[in-house]
Amino acid sequence: MQLDDNLDVLTQTEAAAELERLAALLRDANLAYHQADAPIMSDAEFDALRRRNAALEARFPDLVRQDSPSATLGAPAAEGFGKITHAQRMLSLGNAFTDEDVEDFVKRIRKYLGLTADTPLWFTSEPKIDGLSLSLRYEHGKLVQAATRGDGAIGENVTQNAKTIEDIPHVLPASGPEILEVRGEVYMSHQDFSALNQRQEAAGAKTFANPRNAAAGSLRQLDVAVTRSRPLRFFAYAWGETSAPIATSQAAAIEQLAEWGFSTNPLTQRACSAQNLIAQYHKIEEQRADLGYDIDGVVYKVDDLAYQDRLGLRSTTPRWAIAHKFAAELAWTKIEAIDIQVGRTGALSPVARLVPVTVGGVVVSNATLHNEDYIAGRNAQGVEIRDGRDIRVGDTVQVYRAGDVIPKIKDVDVSRRPEDAKPFEFPTLCPECGSEAEREAGDAVRRCTGGMICPAQAVEKLKHFVSRAAFDIEGMGAKQVEQFYRDEWIAEPADIFTLEARYGSGLQALKNKTGWGDRSARNLFAAIDEKRKIPLNRLIFALGLRHTGEAASNLLARHYNTWPRLAAAMDAATDPNSAAWSGLIDIDGIGPVMAHSLVMAFANPRERAAIDRLVAHLDVQRVEAPASDGSPVAGKTIVFTGTLEKQTRAEAKARAERMGAKVSGSVSAKTDILVAGPGAGSKAKKAADLGIEILDEDAWLALSQA
Repeated sequence: MQLDDNLDVLTQTEAAAELERLAALLRDANLAYHQADAPIMSDAEFDALRRRNAALEARFPDLVRQDSPSATLGAPAAEGFGKITHAQRMLSLGNAFTDEDVEDFVKRIRKYLGLTADTPLWFTSEPKIDGLSLSLRYEHGKLVQAATRGDGAIGENVTQNAKTIEDIPHVLPASGPEILEVRGEVYMSHQDFSALNQRQEAAGAKTFANPRNAAAGSLRQLDVAVTRSRPLRFFAYAWGETSAPIATSQAAAIEQLAEWGFSTNPLTQRACSAQNLIAQYHKIEEQRADLGYDIDGVVYKVDDLAYQDRLGLRSTTPRWAIAHKFAAELAWTKIEAIDIQVGRTGALSPVARLVPVTVGGVVVSNATLHNEDYIAGRNAQGVEIRDGRDIRVGDTVQVYRAGDVIPKIKDVDVSRRPEDAKPFEFPTLCPECGSEAEREAGDAVRRCTGGMICPAQAVEKLKHFVSRAAFDIEGMGAKQVEQFYRDEWIAEPADIFTLEARYGSGLQALKNKTGWGDRSARNLFAAIDEKRKIPLNRLIFALGLRHTGEAASNLLARHYNTWPRLAAAMDAATDPNSAAWSGLIDIDGIGPVMAHSLVMAFANPRERAAIDRLVAHLDVQRVEAPASDGSPVAGKTIVFTGTLEKQTRAEAKARAERMGAKVSGSVSAKTDILVAGPGAGSKAKKAADLGIEILDEDAWLALSQA
């Protein structure tokens, strides 16, 4: 069921089932975020689920559950910490997502207070810090306890850990009240987060997905020494119980907290209308990339504390405040550099190195720039994109994430471009080997012509060769390939199968390398020997030939069956008028571009010699075309997505291919069936939009066993 389904068409029974599902999803998300510090969904997904739940409850008020997400906040305090009951509940905030939401918020306030349009009404606006909420209790000027928010009523006692944070004073000036609870957010700066992850990785320890997770995980350590070693910060922005008023307005109260030694956010400002609040929102959004810490929106609060008192609270949120959230999958940041990476086919791929920014719950520091046309502000046909705005080092750019792919640049703010920023000059020489980088007619990509003399291409080809869908040699992954290539142990795939012979039983030389011992060396050589016997389709894919992916490799293997037949056909197909060429392009799924690439690879003397050296060490297994007579999926294109629970993805794909189906990795108009397990995301949505048949795992199993 999609989140934007029309609620009016739901029956009572369907609505009750949907409310039960939403309650479970949101409960699990709250536990993962607040207690385990390991979010299972983005803020945008969470907010969308909450909005749907609220809309359902409004439509079916008699179905509101006792455990309704609308009436719950956060998650219970985790085991392992003492519990602290907050003297005053720690509240959450309602959300605004559009300018209209902000205007409605201001109208509601005026209506509730009975204010005329010309009566002044002031608000404060401040960045919404993406961290962990913390309450600090001072008695007689001394910090006596610190507690996380927990479920709003009861939090975790993290007093000793909080005392290690430099921004938190242990003692207040004499002017402070006898009792004061200060609320704020524990966070970690981008610079400190990056340094922490580098230390974690060097120590072989778990790295963190984003600064919020790092801050939460660091504060909630049972060993206070671990927290002390982590670079945590604290912004104060609110208060709970006080023995005496600290101010008459929100802005004055924040100033008072600063005078007492607390760090407060310097971007906090006052505004007197919805239009001014929205303007401040966009101003803060523009500064987001330069702040050095994560924010996910702007918080608006009624400034007059007497008005706040009159407005009061709902069950879990104050009427007098709201959080205007940023679009979760978009963020502005700066380009620090543009690097050129060289892939296994020689493609020169530009990558933007960014000032780190959190987008959709993930810290982004790189973004693809596709090719030289994209950087210049046009597509491959020469048509302007981004209104012709090019991309330069120093530019402020808007970044987005689409699914799980590398982040991309959506737009450029040329008004913030540095005066000395120069148009990017795309290299015509390979940055790795100095060979000419040529761009063929009709190709959007410039490619290094160095082939295997290019170290970048050589290493990437070797990494591809040992990848899971290729030879999948246990104990030899990307790191081992880089090490062996750097030490000149391997330069091409055939060298892998002569490692043991070339190093006199191989053990002593390998054992002398860092991270290798007698057992691991023996295991590696045994794993290499095991892969000397390889099916034809996996060999074809492992060669890493341009345009020839896993699906095409399967098609070729089924058509030619054996290595000698395939090699002979490629040799004969150099003549475009030959029967061999016609037979190649007649294979359903093999077009002229892929066929030309295949034939040229086999015809290249240097590349063919490397292939022949490799095959000499292998026992290439015959592949038969599947017997698909009577198969319900013969000739159909199937895509698998999400998590399969009753079989692995590899098993499901192999079964589909044995039944004569084509298995693809992406959804398109040519897709016939999408098999979607739990966690299916954008592929399922695209399939639904295209009207493609969608099966769950049970339906697929029933179909595949029919």
